[in-house]
Amino acid sequence: MPFTNSQRFRLFFSRDPAIDRTPVVEWASWWDQTLTRWRGEGLPAADDWGDGVNDYWGQDLLHQFWCPTRGAGLPAPATHGAPLMLDEKDYERIRPALFTDELLEGLDRCIREYLEHSAGRDPVFWFTLDGFFWFPRVLFGIENHLYAFYDYPELMHRVNRDLCDFHKRTLEVIYSLITPQFMTLAEDMSYNLGPMCSREQYDEFLLPYYKELVPLIQARGTKVLIDTDGNVEPLIPWFLDGGIEGILPLERMAGVDVNRIREQYPSLLMIGGFDKTVMHRGEEAMRARAATYRRWITRPRRTYRWITIVSICGCCGNTAKKSDDKAKGADGQETAAAAGCVQYTPQIRHSRRHPIGSH
Repeated sequence: MPFTNSQRFRLFFSRDPAIDRTPVVEWASWWDQTLTRWRGEGLPAADDWGDGVNDYWGQDLLHQFWCPTRGAGLPAPATHGAPLMLDEKDYERIRPALFTDELLEGLDRCIREYLEHSAGRDPVFWFTLDGFFWFPRVLFGIENHLYAFYDYPELMHRVNRDLCDFHKRTLEVIYSLITPQFMTLAEDMSYNLGPMCSREQYDEFLLPYYKELVPLIQARGTKVLIDTDGNVEPLIPWFLDGGIEGILPLERMAGVDVNRIREQYPSLLMIGGFDKTVMHRGEEAMRARAATYRRWITRPRRTYRWITIVSICGCCGNTAKKSDDKAKGADGQETAAAAGCVQYTPQIRHSRRHPIGSH
């Protein structure tokens, strides 16, 4: 008898060899331009939750909740990456719009509505929290944030202290209604040449909050992953010290090599890693590129798994037939990197058009 959707994901993350196949999912939402193009090519209209597109491609049902931290009263930045605050006084000014009860009530309502919408469908859930590098950057702005490690260390800690405390309240809302199989901390703290902060800065400003928050999530049975773009390989030991269990999206364009990572970190969970730049060339090119991952997908220490590659590029909308390839020795998590395209990989662009205030 085949496994249910939730059973299959549970076996996948627990590395249970009894699994019949790995899940087939789109973990990153498609761009609106992609959906517009597909609809022009005949994609049926989908429901507001996006499950209709999921069903059209025959994927397993996976739903994400991105947990909010910023209320409606928070002003928008002047431009992308511009600061919302410069100093402690500014933080006091915008603090009432952050971490509000209304945000938690909205999350509660959103989860309940989706549960009603998906009743009887056995969805698997994951959620995302703003990370301790990501969120201060939103407030300070991209450039000012990098100076803030030196100029405003106390304020950096205050922001992350408030964020960590609010995340604990968020967890109570989530786990009162659902038990997600995995989650991500959104960080985007690496670029094509490596990390955006030093190990010393990480240890001081991020690691203490990971060590406080991550065990609370893991105690509920949820796997904890980091979402960071660029060349993440130098940061893997940092994340492991914080209890992080996996990473996405593993950008090949930044030189990330999932074969090398698997050799060095056999137990690391990986999602992503496929070179999306070959997708427009068609199925043969995609199969050839997927074959380069065989060395770490096919491991003799594990029983066989079914690797399902859904060849849909969220960047350009190009598609190919989905295919099932049997691979002996594949680990559940290890197949994930070869089973998907990294759809959304925003690159942070530092700008000097915006003054740094008093710095």
